[in-house]
Amino acid sequence: MSKRQYGLIGKNIAYSFSKKYFTDKFALENLDDCSYDNFDIPTIEQFPQLVAENPNLKGINVTIPYKETILPYLHKLSQSAAQIGAVNVIRFTKKGKLKGYNSDYYGFMKSIQPLLEPHHKKALILGTGGAAKAIAFALNKLGVLYAFVSRESQENSIDYERINATTFDNYHIVINCTPLGTSPNNKEFPPIPYEFFTSKHIAFDLVYNPEETVFLKKAKKKGAVTKNGLEMLKLQAEKAWKIWNK
Repeated sequence: MSKRQYGLIGKNIAYSFSKKYFTDKFALENLDDCSYDNFDIPTIEQFPQLVAENPNLKGINVTIPYKETILPYLHKLSQSAAQIGAVNVIRFTKKGKLKGYNSDYYGFMKSIQPLLEPHHKKALILGTGGAAKAIAFALNKLGVLYAFVSRESQENSIDYERINATTFDNYHIVINCTPLGTSPNNKEFPPIPYEFFTSKHIAFDLVYNPEETVFLKKAKKKGAVTKNGLEMLKLQAEKAWKIWNK
């Protein structure tokens, strides 16, 4: 019997959470017919070749920087993935078609929900990539208003220089959706005025390695409630497993 193969596509993903998570899961649940591999590809153009060379693939996770550029290579999108405009899970259907889903928003939503209090009405999303889009979708579902923050002035975003005390008075959730602070570059952090964090704020970092980034440390010093992306990752991984085994 041929193995059911799963994997992750991305760039520089040797440190990825997914491979260890699923390999451990398969061992724990005696899923001897399943394997999980990292597919580190320098450009998204190599995706069709990857699929052709791995005929036993049943499902793929997608990470930075391909969550948006993968879209043209898929036959179908789930409703939420289409609305978000980013995919982090691909299912190979019985007919050999590729369908894209987004489980990032679900993982984030379940992870931040227990922290929310009535005054948490508005959020700043640092970054504008695929992950940021999923976070925005989740916040929308939770009834939380949001604004994107980016280095370049864009139509629907604020640039970092414009964040001040007033911003922090209005926005009580700050979410880092950039890779800043990820190991091995763990001295990096988003350029925001951390002195304006208070105990009324939540600082949420999608980064999970290191466990506590500089972003979280600086916010915590000012009394903010902090959380990293580990639980979100576990939740989205389990959701991906459900999607693959529909």
